Amino acid sequence: MIKPKSKRNIVRILPFAIIWLVFSLIYTILERGLLGNLSFYPSSQNPYIFGRNIIVIPLLATTFGTLIGILEILYINKWFSQNCFSKKILYKSSIYLVIILFLLFIIFLTTNNEMFTAISNELFWRGMWSFFTDYSFLGILTYLASIIVMTQFYTEVSESMGTGMLSNFFLGKYHKPVEEERIFMFLDMKSSTQIAEKLGHVMYFEMLQQYFSDLTGPVIDYGGEIYQYAGDEMIISWKLQKGLKNNDCIRCFFAMKESLLNKSAGYKEKYGLSPQFKAGLHCGKVTTGEIGVLKKEIIFTGDVLNATARIEGLCNQYDVDILVSDSLVTQLNLDAEYKVESVGKNILRGKDGQFELFTLVQN
Repeated sequence: MIKPKSKRNIVRILPFAIIWLVFSLIYTILERGLLGNLSFYPSSQNPYIFGRNIIVIPLLATTFGTLIGILEILYINKWFSQNCFSKKILYKSSIYLVIILFLLFIIFLTTNNEMFTAISNELFWRGMWSFFTDYSFLGILTYLASIIVMTQFYTEVSESMGTGMLSNFFLGKYHKPVEEERIFMFLDMKSSTQIAEKLGHVMYFEMLQQYFSDLTGPVIDYGGEIYQYAGDEMIISWKLQKGLKNNDCIRCFFAMKESLLNKSAGYKEKYGLSPQFKAGLHCGKVTTGEIGVLKKEIIFTGDVLNATARIEGLCNQYDVDILVSDSLVTQLNLDAEYKVESVGKNILRGKDGQFELFTLVQN
């Protein structure tokens, strides 16, 4: 069974392979159109075989795109996470171009019969200079640079919108409204007003960036989707069965608590405090769809969102960190992992009927 984090990484890497495959096919077909019936490359006199190229070039490009995707998602993207959008694209694209040039140099070297003595041979360096300054090579390099920049642009846009959100736009999944059963978690920082007054707006914002970053790991691990940030509030959602499986929506909450606890010393050292949060969870039917003209979004509408927000608001009243609605608790299997305590029935403001709410403690 693939873990949510691994699945997310695969989904993020896959577009790199697809983009390189598509552009390699375009290049191979354009090359065929330009060379026509020639059986050799005019610049190098090397043999040209279209039947071989249409298989080998896309295969190599897909492999290379996958490798770049792995490097990008697992390593290089983290190095430049603090840079702005344009600088990240520029710096990372430059790194990949250097990698390509290095690989081409290795290929050029290994195809030389006298590989170990070639480096000291003047003819080798002249041949390499001719190869790397040939207009046909520079054209290919420009083409490769364009693909690299495009994949970087896709990555940054995807990260900004959310991987799932961008794919939903491409596939048109919510172009027409769809009804879904979902779980929502409304998560709110405790004493945020006092913290903002103590730190000042700029430092408070810096802390929020770190705070949301530290909470994101558990959301990924337990298959959640970050729907919105609203000030110091985070709204997380799961499709019903996905959130119920292995109690993932509840396990996510406690993993987020643990994440902040493990990093509390760093917060105290930098900000003089360690942020805490409270959360309300509820489930129900929503309508999901695209909305907007100048700026499109995929949004959820339904009574469940208002109810979840009000459930979260009652955490202070009962002096607890988590409240879960009865409709969600009855669908979870909590006995083995958690102690479930009822805080009583409540009439939520603006709602008909009573909700019984529960708080949880890990066994």
